[in-house]
This record gives sequence, C-alpha cells and structure tokens, in this order.
Amino acid sequence: MRIIRASEIGTYLYCRRAWHYHQQGVESANQADLNAGTTLHRAHGRAVLAASLTRTLGLILFLLALVLLTIFFVNALVG
Repeated sequence: MRIIRASEIGTYLYCRRAWHYHQQGVESANQADLNAGTTLHRAHGRAVLAASLTRTLGLILFLLALVLLTIFFVNALVG
C-alpha cells in the first residue's frame, strides 16, 4: 500500500497536471524557484527551532530565579 503525503495532495489540488507529471518522473521547469523555496523553508525551520530553544531556556532561567528567591526568603525568615 502506497503512502500518500500531504504535499502530494496539495500538489494534486493545486495542479493535477503537475501531480501527473511528477508521478511520471518529469522534472519541473522551474527548478530555480523550487530550490529557492526549499532554502527559504529550511531557514524558516531553523529560525523556529532557535526561537523554541530560546523560549525554553528563558523558562528554565525564570524557574531557577524563582527557586533561588524562595531559598533566599526562607533563609531570611529563619535566620
């Protein structure tokens, strides 16, 4: 059983002829545009990953600051 990917459905819905040519192994004439799009998507993916890692690091540092403040105030009350 062949797996149908979402991108393949999108290609079919956008242009059935392009989907058919792709199934036949015919290369697209606009390879430069396709390569530019792939490069753009990779750069966007890296930016999303960097933002996610930065957010996670910020959350960890915030929680660490809360723990340290809690320890400081507990020590101030006890001592």
